[in-house]
Amino acid sequence: MIGLIDRERVDEELYDDFETVKAREKRLAKEARDQEIQAKNIAHGKKIKETSKSTKSRGDASFFRVTCKDNGKGMPHEDIPNMFGRVLSGTKYGLKQTRGKFGLGAKMALIWSKMSTGLPIEILSSMRGQNYVSFCRLDIDIHRNIPHVHIHEKRENKEEWHGAEIQVIIEGNWTTYRSKILHYMRQMAVITPYAQFLFKLISDMADKNVTIHFARRTDVMPPVPVETKHHPSAVDLLLIKRLIAETSKQNLLQFLQHEFVNIRKSYAERLIAFRFSCYFTGEMGSDFSPKMAVKSLSSQQVVRIHQLFRQAKFADPSGDCLSPAGEYNLRLGIIKELHPDMVATYAGSPQVFEGHPFLIEAGVSLGGKDVKQGLNIFRFANRIPLLFEQGADVVTRTAAKINWSCYKINQSQDKIGVFVSIVSTKIPFKGTGKEYIGADINEIVSAVKTSIQQCCIQLKTKIVKKLQARERLERKRNLTRYIPDASRAIYGVMKEIAKSRDSKQRQYNEKEEEILNKVSCREITEPIIKEKLTHYVEQVDYEMALEYAAQSGVSEEPREDIYISALEGAPKFLDLHHPVCVFRLFL
Repeated sequence: MIGLIDRERVDEELYDDFETVKAREKRLAKEARDQEIQAKNIAHGKKIKETSKSTKSRGDASFFRVTCKDNGKGMPHEDIPNMFGRVLSGTKYGLKQTRGKFGLGAKMALIWSKMSTGLPIEILSSMRGQNYVSFCRLDIDIHRNIPHVHIHEKRENKEEWHGAEIQVIIEGNWTTYRSKILHYMRQMAVITPYAQFLFKLISDMADKNVTIHFARRTDVMPPVPVETKHHPSAVDLLLIKRLIAETSKQNLLQFLQHEFVNIRKSYAERLIAFRFSCYFTGEMGSDFSPKMAVKSLSSQQVVRIHQLFRQAKFADPSGDCLSPAGEYNLRLGIIKELHPDMVATYAGSPQVFEGHPFLIEAGVSLGGKDVKQGLNIFRFANRIPLLFEQGADVVTRTAAKINWSCYKINQSQDKIGVFVSIVSTKIPFKGTGKEYIGADINEIVSAVKTSIQQCCIQLKTKIVKKLQARERLERKRNLTRYIPDASRAIYGVMKEIAKSRDSKQRQYNEKEEEILNKVSCREITEPIIKEKLTHYVEQVDYEMALEYAAQSGVSEEPREDIYISALEGAPKFLDLHHPVCVFRLFL
């Protein structure tokens, strides 16, 4: 790897970190004065300010070999060069929920490698059932946007492995971005508890090695997103022109009916024209007819179609094409990674903005591991974590406006985790980096607020129950604390009454006389009274607990979590989803 090895310097004065004799003496004198001041501060018990370390120069850059490997579907052997060495090589004719933001992740890594090291990337891939592994070492010709293939060959697949492995050498700074990388991995483990991640940093120094394993908690995966057609109110002028150029339909009626969702034949006829006397008239105008060739539409006619799409009323698209993580998976992910004291999740119903369906899933947790006090926001877009531009995001702004005290939650002191996952066929990102979703779309703002509030309502119920249980425990503790004194006082009073009573004159009823006789005969003593009072307190506490459970709708004993291990092999099964569990029925 030319350029990535350490070489001895021949002329020190050429380098940016070169230090003259005078500058060195000045620096050493300053360090000596700083050490003297620190010694005096230590002697007087004052706090010591940490001295700022000099920033790393460009010449001290670190290089990393980054390897990403999975056991997924793999890639076809012939498509690998174009998939990695050609930018914007995809073809999206339909509409589909996709993970990621640009579809350029691997290509951006390749371009960054080319800019920082000039080295190519290496790809290993194999599909299920293939007896070979595809190996490709390639670069990209940025000017011509074509792959520059160094090696592209098939190798023996002895381990019957399937998936993909990408290896790239880049310049980076682990110390600066360590927290961001680990935070990203942790959020990925939250939103995808059905996958396991293994992160390793192998350094030249063994004590700096890092190994973190994010375990899998479930094998219930979200459904695969379904490709759908465009909604009329969500298309622009360029997209309409592209659809016209690519359609296989002959006339305008068929084009509207088959290239868009929620346009039935009768509705398409109403949009185009209807026969009046000997000519056609309708919303599009007299120069349109249902049987006219769609390829013959002029630019003005296409503009009229686009204008009508923006003004006409169409039924909202369904959310059947969306693939959310699932409320069950979100709950498992939060519990697995944060270990909170309480957690509540909520999945809303599909809604629509600008002709695009979207769905909000939310979770709110209290307490947990590595969670700071106050609001901790976790944002996801199509099951991908969003790390940057958090302050401008719709989730952060909406969560900050919620009155948490109404739900018995202290916003400044409690450790609050707010998790919001937005899935849609089009995520309305803001900015060129696509790192946040703006708070200017009322439908999304309302859905996010409702989802978080539904989680808070669930938590409020749990918090109230916990507070009532704590009050009952405190009341029981106070009563129990006074039982010895009360027993001693009651027994003393009864003993004095028994001694001073007149046997010839009847002063008490039959029941009272019986009790006093038992006191005189020592059948009733202080320990017996103490035991009876303790039993009474226990009985009252139990009855109050039953009454509270009946009011809360709990009619059974507390349940215990049971984890059923999977059977061997690959049997057929049916999953029945519930917000807090999934029942798997084996067929």
